[in-house]
Amino acid sequence: MRALLQRVKEAAVDVGEERMGACGPGLLVLVCAMQGDGEAEADKLAAKISKLRIFKDDAGRMNRSITDIGGAALVVSQFTLAADTSRGNRPGFSAAAPPEDGERLYEYFAEALRGLGIPVETGRFGADMQVSLVNDGPVTIWVET
Repeated sequence: MRALLQRVKEAAVDVGEERMGACGPGLLVLVCAMQGDGEAEADKLAAKISKLRIFKDDAGRMNRSITDIGGAALVVSQFTLAADTSRGNRPGFSAAAPPEDGERLYEYFAEALRGLGIPVETGRFGADMQVSLVNDGPVTIWVET
């Protein structure tokens, strides 16, 4: 699985006029299941994200995790993280898991984060979503299992 993490002061995801989820402060997690991924990869990714020390401590150093600060996560599916740009000018997405597997693993991953004590809200899998955020730092981290 792949995830792009953005440390945020706040983030929200809308589908049309409907607010699907929001968080802040914490993480916006854009996540993509890849071909061959399963629950083990989702669990590993959730555990890594829950422990990643990318929030400031009292000295201003990145030394705290999302659980340390009592932060929340907004998890949004994004199959375009599987983009292959090695040939031509149009990215290919064949490395992404099929939609039914992608949706199952996306939901499983969100539940795995919740199981680690992180409040989680989500977007809607496969929908045309509008994501807004106030990036804190900015801090943007790529994580892959």
